[in-house]
Amino acid sequence: MSIVTLARFQFAMTTIFHFFFVPFSIGTALMVAIMETMYVRTKNEQYLKMTKFWGNIVLLSFAVGVVTGIIQEFQFGMNWSDYSRFVGDIFGAPLAVEALLAFFMESTFLGLWIFTWDRVKPGFHALFIWLVAIASMVSAFWILAANSFMQHPVGYEIKGGHAVMTSFSALLTNPQVWYEFSHVIAGAITLGGVGIAGLAAFQLLKKNINNGDFYKKSMRLGFIVALFGSLAVLTAGDLQMKNLVTEQPMKFAATEGIYKNTGDPAAWTVVAWANEAQHKRVFGIGVPYMLSILSYDKPSGAVKGMNTINKELTVKYGHKNYYPSVNTLFYSFRIMAAFGMLILLVSILGLFFTRKRKETLYKQKWMLWIVALTTFTPFIANTCGWLITELGRFPWTVYGLFTMMQSVSPNVSVASLLISNTIYFLLFTALGGTMVYLVIRTLKKGPDYEIELAKKDDKSNIDPFDKEAFN
Repeated sequence: MSIVTLARFQFAMTTIFHFFFVPFSIGTALMVAIMETMYVRTKNEQYLKMTKFWGNIVLLSFAVGVVTGIIQEFQFGMNWSDYSRFVGDIFGAPLAVEALLAFFMESTFLGLWIFTWDRVKPGFHALFIWLVAIASMVSAFWILAANSFMQHPVGYEIKGGHAVMTSFSALLTNPQVWYEFSHVIAGAITLGGVGIAGLAAFQLLKKNINNGDFYKKSMRLGFIVALFGSLAVLTAGDLQMKNLVTEQPMKFAATEGIYKNTGDPAAWTVVAWANEAQHKRVFGIGVPYMLSILSYDKPSGAVKGMNTINKELTVKYGHKNYYPSVNTLFYSFRIMAAFGMLILLVSILGLFFTRKRKETLYKQKWMLWIVALTTFTPFIANTCGWLITELGRFPWTVYGLFTMMQSVSPNVSVASLLISNTIYFLLFTALGGTMVYLVIRTLKKGPDYEIELAKKDDKSNIDPFDKEAFN
């Protein structure tokens, strides 16, 4: 395996694993903020119990997310030093703002939320978790602002062999930022709702379950948030894909498996397989008119194929292989879209079958299993989305400016990359296993654990420096 291949694999591994936790933290923090707000408004103690219980899951996700984020930054400096030099002047500003403002705000208010339960008024305490949720979204914005430059470079000049920022405002108004940000945040909201609903379903599947009403209320709230999020995901995803038709036509053509120019109208391919070596489609089953409708919102319009686009890119940028991994992109897009529709359907039916008049879902184990297994679908869909985003702009790291071959560190070796890949894989396996173990342990303890613990040992909360502690 080549140095570039191993470096790309390491980037994919660290990014995908880190992105398991980023949207989960954003989505569950929002869910907990809603729960605590409901408690403040209604004074219903069950909402307070929900806030504290699901808040433990947020803390676990946040902790693992921070660790994986540090590892991701480390591998950037180790494997992509030439890339870092090229974009350092551009990336410095948004990443500095993310670290010094957004992440600092997120971690500060999370600490205040953890340690001020009985020290501030409930409404003020709820504000802390809302600020955590908002700060996590702002943090995502700055990261995506940097990533959007890689997709659609704006506000720069090339000086001394690297990109120099000429307009910070251009970086923030880059259309790609808002396509990515809306899509990512909508996906995070969806994951938060589905995650809480799915974990609640796992609990309801247990025999002799306590706190049944607690989990039912959590599940229904999860369905409401997931419904809103999945509708937003479909809207944002549709707008982003339409943008690719003109901005990154090769990526768009690859997600549709189109090598030759389509006719007018264009058919949308349901399933297909490509011979990537020979740049041709082996087989495909299409739906007439559908691709034109999806691309242009009308039943007419042709789409350029990869063969034509490759010729155009060769004229513009020189002779290179501009064909991405077609089969990976083709099925990543369909898996992402299919799971998005599944989540929407599960959310709608979940709300229908948990209505007060007829709570059918809670009585049918097969329905609960569907909801429980749906927990994992947003993680897969988010991963597929990032595969499309990153693999689709091959061979570029910065589209049209800097290639992967130019980006890799000149001093790394195959041996060092094999060792670091192995270490990272083992570390991620350990972190992932620990996260799963702690989540399961938290679920087993149940929402009454802390209350029962306090009742069993009231002295555990006594200040040892209080003079009455010695009486």
